[in-house]
Amino acid sequence: MLITACRTITTVYMGSHEHKIAAPKSVTVGIITVSTTRSLETDESGHWIRAQATAEGHTVVLHRLVTDKETAIRKTVQTALRETAPQALILNGGTGISPTDVTIETLRPMFIKEMTAFGPLFALLSHRQIGSAAVLSRATAGVIERTVVICLPGSLNACRMAWQEMISSELSHMVHHVREG
Repeated sequence: MLITACRTITTVYMGSHEHKIAAPKSVTVGIITVSTTRSLETDESGHWIRAQATAEGHTVVLHRLVTDKETAIRKTVQTALRETAPQALILNGGTGISPTDVTIETLRPMFIKEMTAFGPLFALLSHRQIGSAAVLSRATAGVIERTVVICLPGSLNACRMAWQEMISSELSHMVHHVREG
C-alpha cells in the first residue's frame, strides 16, 4: 500500500525531465498553411516544417493550404482533426496584424486550453533576431479537443526559429501532457 502511494505521488509530481522521458518519441503531425499568396508547391515554411518533423521521427499525416478566411480555416482544422486525428497541428500564416490575418481570431475560441507562455517566449526569441518588429507577431499555441495546436507566422525564418528553439524539444512533451495527462 505504501509503495503504491509513493508511486502515485511520484507520478503526480514528476518534473519536466521525467515527463520528457515518458513522452512518446514520435507523434503524428498535421501542417496547415494559411495564405492567399502561396500554393502548396511554393509553401516553403510548410515544407520546411514537414522535413524537420520527419527528420526527427514524427509522422506527418496532413499538409494542406487554406485561404485567410475564418470559415475556411475553421473548417480545415475541424476536418483535419476528424479525418487524420493528428496529435499536433502546426499552422503557419495569418498571425500578423493585417485585416486578413485571422488565424488567431479563428482558433483561439476553439482552444480548450491556451499555452499562454508560448506567445511571449516566441516574441522574446523573435526580438533577438528581428528587433522591435517582433511586436507584430501574435504566435500562440493551445489545445483543441486532444490535439496540440501551434500557430506560427508564415515566415520561413519565424518557423525555423520556433521549431529549433521551442517546438523540437517540447512537441512530444506537450502531446504527452494532452494525451496522457
